Amino acid sequence: MHFDLFYELAVPAFAGRTESQVFHDTLEEIALADELGFGVAWVVEHHFMREYSHAGAPDLFLAAAAGRTRRIRLGHAVVPLPYHHPVHVAERLATLDILSRGRVEFGFGRGFQPREYDAFGVDMAESRTRVEESLAILKAAFAGGPIRHAGRHHRLDDVEVFPRVVQSPHPPLWMAAVSPESFDLAARMGVGVLAGPFKPWFMIERDIERYRTACAGAPDEVKASAGRNTRVGMTIGIFCLEDGERARAIAKTNLTWFYRELLKHTAPVLDRLYPSYERYAQIGPLKGLLPHAIHLPLLESLGMVVAGDPKHCLERLEKYRAAGVDHLLLAIGAGGSASDVVRESMRTLARHVLPRLGAAA
Repeated sequence: MHFDLFYELAVPAFAGRTESQVFHDTLEEIALADELGFGVAWVVEHHFMREYSHAGAPDLFLAAAAGRTRRIRLGHAVVPLPYHHPVHVAERLATLDILSRGRVEFGFGRGFQPREYDAFGVDMAESRTRVEESLAILKAAFAGGPIRHAGRHHRLDDVEVFPRVVQSPHPPLWMAAVSPESFDLAARMGVGVLAGPFKPWFMIERDIERYRTACAGAPDEVKASAGRNTRVGMTIGIFCLEDGERARAIAKTNLTWFYRELLKHTAPVLDRLYPSYERYAQIGPLKGLLPHAIHLPLLESLGMVVAGDPKHCLERLEKYRAAGVDHLLLAIGAGGSASDVVRESMRTLARHVLPRLGAAA
């Protein structure tokens, strides 16, 4: 199992850090992760989410990270394709792939915020068709040569996109997956899946089984082109320190805040269940909870948070590897924890957990 890092670039008021401090502290954390042997540094794209996420331009942030690192891979998790013209996405992704010398992982999805759709002038009911069409254009851009496309949302006549990605045939592709049908679709497309962070483990475990079954039944040409792309990534809140009680105290404040904010930002789509988002109702135990009802023991029981000493964390994390999680995206600093404590947790994980559960570099 690969151990990655997951960042929302949170700037909670209670933490007392400015945006600038959070950005520069995170870049230092990613540089340390590069030395410690973590696999991928993933950065989300969100808009208009005060405190919870200030990651509005992840490609620029990852370009800065590329200049400070040599081995760690750099992941978009995820680019909400309906908000962007696919040619712009292809150009920025290729630029980042060049600057990082071929270390980009590309995650795509629909996004889930009605406010974002309204601000960018996109109908939320069109999310699926926009993603499918954008992905077709992106793959054509990766292949090189003139693109001729006449679709429902985009029209391109003999357009050739530069620059081009370094990786062949293109960076690894990942799709954000919430509904069971999304796991089926990812398997048919031959791409990896990114699950969480707002879905309980018992549901994701079933989704993984469904995905593996669908991958095994995919056409031979899909299997041949997918290669190593059919992987499962899962986001989890974690704090691991030599002093387990201290780790739990930090998680009780910071990670609980993170999941409460996540529920608050997910609530609009859960309440109304916009067209093509109906299956978000399956998020289950968190749906209908008031933010103050979310607490650390609940999050632990749902398999969404691990907090404690190395022995405790090893015992809890083993089940994810056994169930087929290939990449565990660790949201260590998701709740705005001080950077020195985040780095301490990273070193503890690198010392005690990665050698036992981590994949070889």
